[in-house]
Amino acid sequence: MEIKDMTTKIKPTWCPGCPNFMILAGVKNAIVNSKKAREDFALVTGIGCHAKMYDYLKLNGINSLHGRVLPTCLGIKKAKPELTVLGVSGDGDAYAEGMEHLIHAARYDIDYNYIVHNNQVFALTVGQPTPVSELGYVDKTTPRGVSVYPINPLKIMLAAGATFVARVYSDVKQVEWVLGEAMRHKGFSFIEILQPCLVFHPQTATYKDKCYSLEKEGHKKTSFRDAWNKADEFDYNVAEKIPTGIFYQVERV
Repeated sequence: MEIKDMTTKIKPTWCPGCPNFMILAGVKNAIVNSKKAREDFALVTGIGCHAKMYDYLKLNGINSLHGRVLPTCLGIKKAKPELTVLGVSGDGDAYAEGMEHLIHAARYDIDYNYIVHNNQVFALTVGQPTPVSELGYVDKTTPRGVSVYPINPLKIMLAAGATFVARVYSDVKQVEWVLGEAMRHKGFSFIEILQPCLVFHPQTATYKDKCYSLEKEGHKKTSFRDAWNKADEFDYNVAEKIPTGIFYQVERV
């Protein structure tokens, strides 16, 4: 399988320069590098800018309801366990409408992969805050700024029992690498991708310069305590540094 085999004839309608293009390219590369056939994969997307990936990736699957990506993944995996199932959501899709499913997916540890495009806003519906929008974020629905502290999804995943917890920036090579590792993992894989919205949340574009690699630092990914401490370094408000890479990876007996 080659990249051209993964590409549909539909013209992308993401905004020019959107990091989603980088994520799409990284996902394609990871799938091609897996040496599997297209028929070995299933793709599930939700509702949001991320979901356009369903139109651009030539894979079998379902464009599901808002917040219902994970139960759809579960149904596919139960029906055909041999498939490599990829679930894709945005932060609103995953952390608002879909939070209850996310927690239990981590508990069940079913062998499928969940990718969350996180730009800290509901970008498709023009910029409303999500559960990870930073304090003080202003849009038309919150003219005085967000006053509710954002959640920390990585800490929630660790507490819920996820066996693969990762975060990367929306860089082609980072996405390709971490998804390749996730697809080889036996169990539920959670990958958050920092994906700045250049139109409705451009201030998060500074994240790229604040990210550092856990792997280069020698992080011990089998240590829950180390993973928890690293997840605590960035609370989705303004940060001086943001750890990226695989925070935690173990396999349950």
